Amino acid sequence: MGLIISMLNHKGGVGKTTSAVNIGAAMVELNKKVLLVDLDPQANLSLSLGAPRVPHTIYEAMRGEADLNPVNIKEGMDVIISTLDLSGAELELINEAGREYILRELFEGIKDQYDFVIIDCPPSLGLLTLNALTCSDYVYIPLQAQFLALQGLAKIKQVIQKVKLRLNKKLQIGGVIATMYDNRKVLNRDVVETMIKYFGDAVFNTYIRENVALAEAPAHRKDIFEYNRTSPGAIDYLELTKEILERTAKTTLETQA
Repeated sequence: MGLIISMLNHKGGVGKTTSAVNIGAAMVELNKKVLLVDLDPQANLSLSLGAPRVPHTIYEAMRGEADLNPVNIKEGMDVIISTLDLSGAELELINEAGREYILRELFEGIKDQYDFVIIDCPPSLGLLTLNALTCSDYVYIPLQAQFLALQGLAKIKQVIQKVKLRLNKKLQIGGVIATMYDNRKVLNRDVVETMIKYFGDAVFNTYIRENVALAEAPAHRKDIFEYNRTSPGAIDYLELTKEILERTAKTTLETQA
């Protein structure tokens, strides 16, 4: 059964889309089959991978006008493409019965075709994000190792707790990812220490270092492994993904025990 992961942070520029793309790509490197879902109206994930234009995107699917339409990007990786039209979905669906469950219902017939489904959430805590959390097994929070990135963490935890209580009992905070990290900077080290105090063991041991290749790869419509698999970015995301697989395997075993 495929596990569904949401990448969530209501702040932009923290490495959320970069993490969604490259964790997905690292999973493919580790022989997993992955579906990436671009739930952000800005469509940065779709653009980063050079996904083609298609008549039926996540927008049409959520409106009930089409089924989900995975597009194959490379062997082992498919993408559900987004569009700017999705920005109007929250207003258009506001009176829809069971509006928080739309995405869960769409995934029912497709998630078991993959080992992991990774949702790139929009930088907000609105209806699209609620849909993602309602259908997810885990939520991962990418956090830039900067002071301002820490602001609003209490709100994120509050939203996750409410979704778990009211909409999705199985939802867990799977981990917190420190991004854009530079060990030479005292501020970066201090911020990571604060993250650990706040989230404890949920903070992954692997930090994603500042690396120009991670910024360059989307311009070439490639993930980091296609662009430069020897770069620090590729090394970090591969190690992080190994941690993710270990955690999810352990949690699955504990649940079955």
